[in-house]
Amino acid sequence: MSSTKLYVGNLNYKTTDEKLKELFSPYGEVTSVNILQGRGFGFVEMATPESAQEAKDKLNGTDVEGRKIIVNEARPRTERPRERREGGERRDFRKF
Repeated sequence: MSSTKLYVGNLNYKTTDEKLKELFSPYGEVTSVNILQGRGFGFVEMATPESAQEAKDKLNGTDVEGRKIIVNEARPRTERPRERREGGERRDFRKF
């Protein structure tokens, strides 16, 4: 069986990996949790597609630490072309 990765969005910035694992565990084995700190989202990998589907159905839109979370199946990461500049210069567009 293959694992299924879920995207979890609209997280409170204080939410921890442990909290997310605890939240998803009742629906099946959680094989990994990765919250991108300071970004408000993360990923939870469930051992089976069935457990991932059940977690998605039950947890999407629920309140977690004061925020209604979004749970969807994660899309595969796509490679974005890197922007090339002549001469390798870096541009800083910040206004001072």
